[in-house]
Amino acid sequence: MYGHITALEMIFISTTDSILDMILVILLVVNIQYFWCRYKNVDTMNTGLVLSGGGVRGVAHIGAIKALEEHDIFPSHIAGTSAGAVVGALYAGGCSWEEILDFFKTVELFTLNKYARKQPGFVDTSKFYDTLKTYLPSDSFEDLKKPLYITATNLLDGTLQVFHRGELIKPILASAAVPGVFAPVQFEGGYYVDGGILNNFPVDLIKMYCDKIVGIYVNPFEKVKIKDLKHSYNIMERAYKIRMGNESLAKFEDCDLLISPKNLKNYSTFSMKDIDIIFSMGYETAKEALKKNGAFKSAVAAAELEAMNGFSIDDSKIKLL
Repeated sequence: MYGHITALEMIFISTTDSILDMILVILLVVNIQYFWCRYKNVDTMNTGLVLSGGGVRGVAHIGAIKALEEHDIFPSHIAGTSAGAVVGALYAGGCSWEEILDFFKTVELFTLNKYARKQPGFVDTSKFYDTLKTYLPSDSFEDLKKPLYITATNLLDGTLQVFHRGELIKPILASAAVPGVFAPVQFEGGYYVDGGILNNFPVDLIKMYCDKIVGIYVNPFEKVKIKDLKHSYNIMERAYKIRMGNESLAKFEDCDLLISPKNLKNYSTFSMKDIDIIFSMGYETAKEALKKNGAFKSAVAAAELEAMNGFSIDDSKIKLL
């Protein structure tokens, strides 16, 4: 094969062939490892789901979750406040979007047997414990299928409490206890109400753990006219929304995909009659957002947020357009 060559040359050629074979094997292994790591990284990328408060408008979260799943987007971490805490806990517990929707359709908010006697509120929040227990039987953060972070406001010292370990259902109820309507929840030395008072869009709780953030915001805040502020409760609700709106909007740019259904202002915080419509609004808005942003590979631009929510965002302030 090699013609008239010396033994030394034969050894040299043989050694060279072996080295080349070894280099080819090494290159093959390196390439396999490289592509495996890339595949594994995509497969294990952490996606955070942030769910705002918003009362019954939180049903839009469920429709959005359905759309996300249809695009093979499943969160690894969840953070929620108020209605978002309820949806987030059920989802983290393994409930399907159908089961979560069924929960909202069957739960009765204002019935005589839930009237709060000798408590500061119209509804006894603790009366919803047994209903949630049927969906979350272990009543434990540790038994959830995904890490969950929810917020509540401690009336005693005015601080925000973040719950993510231990007992589960009482923190959920505390996070969703809108003050004045639902009685505060006494738990672990605190006296808790709606987490949305201090953090209605808790992106900050999970963004350090996630590669991408999907935010669903269902607490609309738009311009109103004087005729819309006829009663004292209108003034109270407006002041409440101003506080939460300014705090939440500052976090919109942390979201790689923001889903915020328009016209939710037309639906009451506590009315259960439009659940199917609100669900569809969340679903359709999420589909449209996914269509525009693809697999949300880049962060939502400030201009898109302004168009979506009616706000102007700059580095120093947030103002109404």
